[in-house]
Amino acid sequence: MGHVAALVMALALLASPVGFVQAHDVNGAFSEQGGIADAGLTSWAVLGLRAAGATAPGSLAYLQSQEATLMATPSIALAALAEESLGAQPTALLQKLTAAEKPDGEIGPTLNATFWAVLALGRSSVATTRFVLAHQAASGGWSWDVGVQPDSNDTAAALEALRVAGVHGAPIDRAVKYLLRFENADGGFALSKGDTSDSQSTAWAIQGLLAAGRTPPKAAFAYLARMRRSDGSYRYSAQYVTNPVWVTSQVLAALARKPFPFVS
Repeated sequence: MGHVAALVMALALLASPVGFVQAHDVNGAFSEQGGIADAGLTSWAVLGLRAAGATAPGSLAYLQSQEATLMATPSIALAALAEESLGAQPTALLQKLTAAEKPDGEIGPTLNATFWAVLALGRSSVATTRFVLAHQAASGGWSWDVGVQPDSNDTAAALEALRVAGVHGAPIDRAVKYLLRFENADGGFALSKGDTSDSQSTAWAIQGLLAAGRTPPKAAFAYLARMRRSDGSYRYSAQYVTNPVWVTSQVLAALARKPFPFVS
């Protein structure tokens, strides 16, 4: 009977989101089925697993081995966040982010690069906070870059960055109101207005609302529950299954109700 119970528990783990993500790890590096491991997906997998309280053996060494290959500010920040969640202090990566700050407060070449840098650094200079607030659209949202239509994902990321910056009040209220406009009748959130719901945008919205100190809609969690597959992974949407390791990793952080940044 003991062996049967152990087998049942093992099967349950394999069918869990954590088990699904962990099954795509080879020596600390993560990849999609049949794909090639890279630092980006490994960072997402690590963040999802750590949010769920799970381990990622070997991933810190792998990410550290890839640091010299990271050139884009968001990639550097994402890897730094992942290493921090594993209890490390990614000094070289953080120095790159600090060096990328411009006199006007922008960090890197885009708005979303600035959001991610703030999350990784765990702080925001006065200039950077002003830069982020100055680029909040009249609608209340943010886009990935200046002059681009705001979307749900980048609005959520901006809310997480502003949480780090200690911003409260009207800018947050406006952003929350805007973000909630992306919720569809099925309970999920869309990337852009008029799009169908998807799991990643729903996960982002949950994290953004939590960062703003709001309670995410129960319907958003119900939507994610419907997107869960029998192998523990999550569909991208009701219509598509794509990049399940990436999607599931992002959903894990939302299900854990943990906005970025978080540490072990």
